[in-house]
Amino acid sequence: MCGIAGCLYRSGLHPDTGFLQRMLEQLRHRGPDDCGTHCQGPVGLVQTRLAIIGLDSGHQPLVSADGQLALVANGEVYNYVELNAELRAQGIQPRTASDSETILNAYAAWGLDALERLRGMYAFALYDGRSQRLILGRDRLGIKPLFYVRLADRLAFASELKALLPALDHSPQIQAGALRQFLQNQFASGDETLIAGIRRVPPGAVLVIDDALHIRVQRYWSALSVEPRRMEADEALDELDRLLDTSMREHQRANVPFGLFLSGGLDSAVLAAKLAEQGVGRIKSYSVGYRGTRLADELAEAERVAAHFGFEHHALTLDPPQLFRRLPYTVWCADELMRDYACLPTSILAETAADRLKVVFSGEGGDEVFAGYGRYRPPLIERLLKSFFAPGSGGFRTRGQWAGRWLKHLFGPELQAVAEADRAPVLRAWRATPPNWSDLQRRQYTDLATALPDNLLVKTDRMLMGFGLEGRVPFLDHRIVEFGLSLPDALKVQKGEGKWLLRRWAEPRLPPGHLDRPKRGFHVPVGDWLSGKRAEAVGRRLMANPGIQQWFRVEAIPELIAARQAGRGGGRELFGLMQFAIWHRLFIDQPGLRPAPDEDPLAWF
Repeated sequence: MCGIAGCLYRSGLHPDTGFLQRMLEQLRHRGPDDCGTHCQGPVGLVQTRLAIIGLDSGHQPLVSADGQLALVANGEVYNYVELNAELRAQGIQPRTASDSETILNAYAAWGLDALERLRGMYAFALYDGRSQRLILGRDRLGIKPLFYVRLADRLAFASELKALLPALDHSPQIQAGALRQFLQNQFASGDETLIAGIRRVPPGAVLVIDDALHIRVQRYWSALSVEPRRMEADEALDELDRLLDTSMREHQRANVPFGLFLSGGLDSAVLAAKLAEQGVGRIKSYSVGYRGTRLADELAEAERVAAHFGFEHHALTLDPPQLFRRLPYTVWCADELMRDYACLPTSILAETAADRLKVVFSGEGGDEVFAGYGRYRPPLIERLLKSFFAPGSGGFRTRGQWAGRWLKHLFGPELQAVAEADRAPVLRAWRATPPNWSDLQRRQYTDLATALPDNLLVKTDRMLMGFGLEGRVPFLDHRIVEFGLSLPDALKVQKGEGKWLLRRWAEPRLPPGHLDRPKRGFHVPVGDWLSGKRAEAVGRRLMANPGIQQWFRVEAIPELIAARQAGRGGGRELFGLMQFAIWHRLFIDQPGLRPAPDEDPLAWF
């Protein structure tokens, strides 16, 4: 796992090493073990390295023996062992023990067709001096991030937004539609980001950029090609076991110890069961809960699973003030605004685990792949009513998350003018689905194309990399994703319960009764903290924030605070405003500013 950045200049121009160094400095947290720079003609590449595979020989940037190819990569190519065997058969010998070199050698052998052979989580930049083109690539599901901006004289790219801010020739400008999506959907989705001009490289795609900075997008994978299958439960269970076995063995490839984030839910328990079955021994596992709050947690369930499999378990018990002092740092880490409260405990878990480990397994993707969310199985009347009032997505994700009252009173004119942005990503994904897919498959795909890469995986990557910790997500092996999406609906949902097949696989392997309890999710006690005099103090600070003043009607904030104090909602809206105020200071007003992991959030408005 690493941070990568760089730039391609127009023909005749050469990289500015000072600019490259400024980009590198913004990515130090992603790669504390090593760093490197390579300049070749019009291209400059930098990397900060978290050493996990090929500890002594994986320095980057990597350059081919003939000097014509140069690479920086972030993430892991899990099938590098198998690919290296194929490459050796063609006479291409690896010169390092790094899995990243496999990308370089596979491209030398097969060109862009090499992408279809890679299995893993990765983002990379490869410069081909022979054809004078830069290739930016991203893994199939968007597990690893990659951003770019095209300027008059160069195209710059980086693992995080903050590393691209030095490239801009003007003050960062907010893209109104993306900001509204954050407020209404909890995250912004698609190619555009909150910073105007900075874009995401799409998952499952490469950008090919020539010396005139023309960009060609080439997709090498899409879940839309998945065909529905007919199969019986026994056949599906056998195939699931084989897929999990292969994925988990490949994900264990590392030259450093690994651990497990154990929530107490089904997905992380499945990972625990398969890890134990494969003989990993007494690995470290981590879970989090709360004290001084009315909110229930899953500490007891997580500890029970860890004991069942003989893991060395570490349970964190946090209080709300400790949790919310993490807010400024999580906003800085995330880069992209996302109102996922779970970023706060995830960040503290990451800091704790990073004291002893460089790699942890995590269960992200299980709900999307095997249809676990309740929103995938609404009552028929609910689906019909939502489809009638908000057509275009089968009644799925039809409403914004801000109450209509606060949307009307608090949104400024620019936000009011881009209401069509709210549902645009969902409508686009839904309409792309094949006609022979079921409603359930369309719901799964829509989340796989929007909420997964642009929300859930942002949390996993950025919160962990804020402490130089790599998160591995075996459920998002693309073969498992294709399998889960292709399953008949009846093997995913039965009697109103989701993830039916995964539950049947897990039942004989988990502690008795573990599957009988209801799904809780990873909840955070926001309401207990954001109340009373604290809410009043938050309101006063918000009204003085330049970003709030520009984008919102500050005269309505006292009304929001009063509603919050009276227990009449407003918590979600108030928390979103807090995040935006902090983000605006860090990315618009004072780019380059970095909070410590433990800060008073009110001091950062």
